[in-house]
Amino acid sequence: MTETEVLDFVYQTFQLALRLALPLLLVSMLIGILIAIFQAATQINEQTMTFVPKFLAIVAMLGFLGSSMLKLLQDFLIRVFNVIAGG
Repeated sequence: MTETEVLDFVYQTFQLALRLALPLLLVSMLIGILIAIFQAATQINEQTMTFVPKFLAIVAMLGFLGSSMLKLLQDFLIRVFNVIAGG
């Protein structure tokens, strides 16, 4: 493997990590902001009030996007194995 191919795989790995994590992080951030606004308006400071909705939103997102995330990981792993095998 040349240095360019290694750097290409590193770039693809970071890109895949971003594609997998970004939807979950965005949903978690939006839910957190909405709950923070609600807590500031009502002056309720309860830690579980932020954790439980974020957790449920992430579980729901994994339910919707889990199969496509798995497909992305499988495709990338097949490419890596093909390069390792020399094909």
